[in-house]
Amino acid sequence: MNQSTCLDWKGYAHKAIAKEEFTQEEAMKVLQAPDDELLLVMNEAFHVRKHFFGKKVKLNMIINAKSGLCPEDCGYCSQSIVSNAPVSKYTMLDKETLLAGAREAMNRQAGTYCIVASGRGPTEKELGQVIEAVKEIRETMPLKICACLGILSDEQAMRLKDSGVHRYNHNLNTSRNHYEAITTTHTYDQRVQTVDTAKRAGMSPCAGVIIGMGESDEEIVEMAFALRNLDADSIPINFLNAIPGTPLEDKGRTPAMKALRVLALFRFICPDKEIRVAGGREVNLRTLQPLSLYAANSLFVGDYLTTPGQEITTDHQMIEDLGFEIELCAL
Repeated sequence: MNQSTCLDWKGYAHKAIAKEEFTQEEAMKVLQAPDDELLLVMNEAFHVRKHFFGKKVKLNMIINAKSGLCPEDCGYCSQSIVSNAPVSKYTMLDKETLLAGAREAMNRQAGTYCIVASGRGPTEKELGQVIEAVKEIRETMPLKICACLGILSDEQAMRLKDSGVHRYNHNLNTSRNHYEAITTTHTYDQRVQTVDTAKRAGMSPCAGVIIGMGESDEEIVEMAFALRNLDADSIPINFLNAIPGTPLEDKGRTPAMKALRVLALFRFICPDKEIRVAGGREVNLRTLQPLSLYAANSLFVGDYLTTPGQEITTDHQMIEDLGFEIELCAL
């Protein structure tokens, strides 16, 4: 491998640490880097990650607070109205169950507890149930609370903030131009507006993507720039886990080395943001999961919404074997 190539990737790290903007062409080079240069790319992504986050790993745990029963037609989701996947369907969990989930997050050493509900947006009753649980969690446990309840009004967002919710998640999922191929019951702009609503209320914005839904490399780059412009504090990178019974059930997995290049890209473009390896990491990254933490600084642990996750002892062991350290308190 020639020296000029090595120097080129080193330049990416220097540029990212200085928070200089990358061009479209520079970003595309990351996604299209040859496989035999991948370790060089990951090494430079690690320099950026280490500069801003050291060797700490943030852990997040999801509770599926309301499952199925969703009127939206998101093609990737097993809970959508167009899905035939055999998933559990239930209304909003009661306070005691949400509190038990928070205690389990503590047991798993997760600093952030994510309360996620299916649906277009919360009803008054559902919002009240979440608020009641959040208040008690904040009084009794040192957890960062993230809510993901769909589209919010300004008034709903303020109530969540006042109850103690630190962060609000609403993923962009894909690029603007690819959006209607994935979802038609709401728009890309509505997702952007919801993130802005959460920011106005004073909650930390969390927005991410799902890779592997038929988008082009150019569209992946567009997503990275969109999230940089949105100034999302936390960026979950999901890799499609194609669930039988959903419209995207025939999509193949993202190759593990491609998934690593995606994570490196987002680290370079959004250098000081929490980059989280999220849904689908186990089935897409497979044995290369440990390498993901050289670019990402955060993981979901435990099960996802309707699919199983990796054993928590395996995640803890992976972090220890890398010489990294779990960030026990995210507050």
